[in-house]
Amino acid sequence: MPASSALHTDRYELTMLDAALRDGTAQRHCVFELFGRRLSGGRRFGVVAGTGRLLSLLRDFRFGDDELRFLRDEKVVDAATVSFLEGYRFTGSMTGYREGELYFPGSPILTVEGTFAEAVILETLALSVLNHDSAVATAASRMSIAAGDRPLAEMGSRRAGEESAVAAARAAFIAGFGATSNLEAGRRWGIPTMGTAAHAWTLLHDTEEDAFRSQIAALGVGTTLLIDTYDIRAGVETAIRVAGTDLGGVRIDSGDLPIVAGEVRAQLDELGATGTRITVTSDLDEYAIASLAASPVDAYGVGTSVVTGSGVPTAGMVYKLVARQDAAGGWVSVAKASTDKGSKGGRKAAFRTLERGTATSELVSVSDGFEPVSTAAEHPDARALQVPLVVDGEIDVAFEGAPGVLAARAHHALAREELPVRGLALSRSDPAIPTVYVDA
Repeated sequence: MPASSALHTDRYELTMLDAALRDGTAQRHCVFELFGRRLSGGRRFGVVAGTGRLLSLLRDFRFGDDELRFLRDEKVVDAATVSFLEGYRFTGSMTGYREGELYFPGSPILTVEGTFAEAVILETLALSVLNHDSAVATAASRMSIAAGDRPLAEMGSRRAGEESAVAAARAAFIAGFGATSNLEAGRRWGIPTMGTAAHAWTLLHDTEEDAFRSQIAALGVGTTLLIDTYDIRAGVETAIRVAGTDLGGVRIDSGDLPIVAGEVRAQLDELGATGTRITVTSDLDEYAIASLAASPVDAYGVGTSVVTGSGVPTAGMVYKLVARQDAAGGWVSVAKASTDKGSKGGRKAAFRTLERGTATSELVSVSDGFEPVSTAAEHPDARALQVPLVVDGEIDVAFEGAPGVLAARAHHALAREELPVRGLALSRSDPAIPTVYVDA
């Protein structure tokens, strides 16, 4: 049986459920919305990631004997609530942006519809997955833009928690990276894996030449040799002397990269290794990658920066109740009015307006009631952004697993093509397109 995800939950969600079961409001139908009030870090767009993971975790959101025993022992909820949770299954619906889609302030990224009891306890799980994965994907997309046609590999597992590392590799691949060093990410999500040797390999051997000869004997001349354990110029000379001019690549992990890359390229060419590729891997982020655009670099390996969101480790999304039934069964739009933390009530339908294929706005149609009247037909020059993810408790499996990852990667590439040119800049600024609200 898969591990339960049910206790990946803040306590107050269950205490709210406990009180709602007591006062009779637990079965009121509600609409919750997950969105970001702003784009963290002054980014010009965000990337939705984690949807497929969330759907799989929703399937495993079950309170088994161990979970229920913990809740009883810790007196988190009363016996009646424990009994309710024993049979918990999400039977509501979810609609949301496709994984890989771009989002902007106020975008209704995920809409959860169901009873209060069913929907409120999903808040922490939904936010922990989407906030983390979207932050990584947003950073990765910016790095992909900076890299242009040069390939990127994710190699930051040692800078993240073991499960966060797997999730980060997945998010980076969706947003444009081509490979990961993390084998579990490769197994679980079908992401291509890469990796050859670290400095420890060279230090293990009596000489750098011994290390290179042994690596080539094991992996062939198409391998990539790490040339900066000792002296870079000597390392290049040794690499070509041992492997010949058909050596696949060299990796540089230190130094002033634009200068060093130029010197290494010149030396390789002088030695006749004109086809040997140069990969750089030293504390790169999107700005460092952009600074290497004119350098003779063939590929990048990124670690710490991508798995930590390049300084923005969370997307800052929130999960708020935006509509509910009242005691008589009528629908009421609700919204939080706190200073700087307000929300906009009502159920939303979202569209991206386009002009000659370029995005011009995030158009959000708002209904005071339950059903918004706006449809794609009413916005012929706009692309509808929301798709059904869960219908009456049934999860659309197309968004899960390795096929879901590939679909998200393809969708991201298409969505990013719609960005106006100003949206590709790396500097802090306003969102690339405005969010426009209209009444349904």
